[in-house]
Amino acid sequence: MRSTLRSVTCAVALATTAFAAAPAFADGEVNIYSYRQPFLIQPLLDAFTAETGITTNVVFADKGLGERIAAEGENSPADVLLTVDIGRLDGAKQLGITQPVTSDVVNENVPAEFRDPEGHWIGLTNRARIIYASKDRVEQDTITYEELADPKWKGRICTRSGQHSYTIGLIASMIAHHGEEKTEEWLAGVRDNLATKPSGNDRSQVKSVYAGECDISIGNTYYMGHMQTNEKEPEQQEWADSVRILFPNSEGRGSHVNLSGVALAKHAPNAENALKLIEFLSSDEAQKIYAEANYEYPVKPGVEVSERVQSWGELKKDSLSLAEIAENRKKASEIVDNVGFDDGPAS
Repeated sequence: MRSTLRSVTCAVALATTAFAAAPAFADGEVNIYSYRQPFLIQPLLDAFTAETGITTNVVFADKGLGERIAAEGENSPADVLLTVDIGRLDGAKQLGITQPVTSDVVNENVPAEFRDPEGHWIGLTNRARIIYASKDRVEQDTITYEELADPKWKGRICTRSGQHSYTIGLIASMIAHHGEEKTEEWLAGVRDNLATKPSGNDRSQVKSVYAGECDISIGNTYYMGHMQTNEKEPEQQEWADSVRILFPNSEGRGSHVNLSGVALAKHAPNAENALKLIEFLSSDEAQKIYAEANYEYPVKPGVEVSERVQSWGELKKDSLSLAEIAENRKKASEIVDNVGFDDGPAS
């Protein structure tokens, strides 16, 4: 308990320090708590300030921001929370730290399947959960998620932990489409087709394909862009060159997509400016910047993806509501444990 209290106290102190030079209640400002790395969002914030004159103040952390806002309560300087993954967006809503966004602009720009039905979070960009396939050892150019349980893939699949939020999102979508019982059977089949125990991140799975340790891996689309353009670690360009992207279920319901998104803080001191920021982030200009900066897919219809993303092929998005996926996340996590997915293939 003492450790927890110290952590909360430190978190509040850090947030207060971060905004010390810019009072939370000042005019013409908006305070952002962000799980997204600063270099990814700075081009967006610069464009927002140029258009509106509103200054942006950012606190970045890779975990704990929702809990920090909850600990700060009514005194929180946070106006918006920027994050990735439906789990964190829905988690913020469940923590009670958000408030509904009421905006005709947002409703027009962002399709309903990428918004919370009650307005507590707004999707900004999509990333698809796809298959990285070896150019040398995989001949087929179509695949389905269901097919990953086919014995023909035995010993040929690499993936990260089943309990990672990206994996949970995919499994939750399978529950929505097939029900709990069939999804558990499917995941047990995928487990038995693994080349090794799940570990590492999405890039390391592609590295394993490159090394011949497996033939296909499961990952997010944007990692291809980051590997292809990684001049600091050129070996990642070699990994990327060894694979091609297959978009699962492209001839059926479409590929599972997760999203980055934004939520309006419950006690936002600059709520009007925060709403302006959220509306801007859903605009054509911001959607295009987002797509170029992080190789993601705009949620606003009609905004083109980057040329690099276009080169990977056409994405048909599963139209399943992200809110429905959020509802199935707890059961998805339970199924991962039930089948011992992270223990690797059964003997």
